[in-house]
Amino acid sequence: MDTELVKNVVLVHGGFVDGSGWREVYRLLTDDGFRVSVVQHPTLSLAGDVAVTERVLDTLDGPAILVGHSYGGAVITEAGNHERVAGLVYIAAFAPDKGESVNTLIADPAPGAPVPPILPPVDGFLFLDRDKFHASFAADLPVAEAEFMADSQVSWGLDALSGAIGEPAWRHKPSWYLVATDDRMIPPPAQRAMARRAGSTVTGTDAGHAVYVSRPDAVADLVRQAAADV
Repeated sequence: MDTELVKNVVLVHGGFVDGSGWREVYRLLTDDGFRVSVVQHPTLSLAGDVAVTERVLDTLDGPAILVGHSYGGAVITEAGNHERVAGLVYIAAFAPDKGESVNTLIADPAPGAPVPPILPPVDGFLFLDRDKFHASFAADLPVAEAEFMADSQVSWGLDALSGAIGEPAWRHKPSWYLVATDDRMIPPPAQRAMARRAGSTVTGTDAGHAVYVSRPDAVADLVRQAAADV
C-alpha cells in the first residue's frame, strides 16, 4: 500500500446514526498512516449533508478516498464530484443514479425483501422502531450495543430521504462496494445491483447493516485497496 499518493480518507455516516460508529475503522486506518476525517453531517437534507462533506474535503491537502455507509452512499455520490475525491467506497450503501433519491430506491421493495422498520414521520423527521432496531440495523452486534445505538438515534429528515442526485460521481470516478450479505435494511441483491450499475469493484462479508461497526477490518481492507488502486 502506498499512502503517499492517497493519504486522506473521509468517512460519511448514514441515517439514524452519527459518525461515532466509525471509531474502529478510524483507528485501523490512522494506524496505517492515513489522515482520516469523520463527517458529522446533520441528516436534515441531502444538499446540506453534501455541503458539510464538501467543507471537510476543502480542508484536505491532497486527494482522498470518500467512504459512505447506507444513506452516506447518497451523500458521497453527489459530494464525490469534488476535485479532491480520487475514489468512492460504498459500505452497504445506496448508490443512486441521476434523479434518484434514497426514497425512490426503497419505494418498491422486491417480494419477500426485508422492510426497514421506519416509523411514520413526525414533524418531518424519521426514526427506526427502537424495538426492531437490533434485528434490522445491528443484528450482528451485542444487544447492549444495539440498544445504545437505538436509544441514541439521529432523526433523519424527509428532505434527506427525498434529496435527488444531480450528477453521480461514480460515473466519472472509480468505486468499490462492500456488500453486507446479512443486511436487513438494504437487501443484498439491491446492493449488488447498485454496485454493478456503478461499475464498482465488489466484495462481500457476512455482516448486517452495521457492518462498519461489526466488521471494521473488512471496511478498512477495502479502503486500503481503493487507496492503492486509484
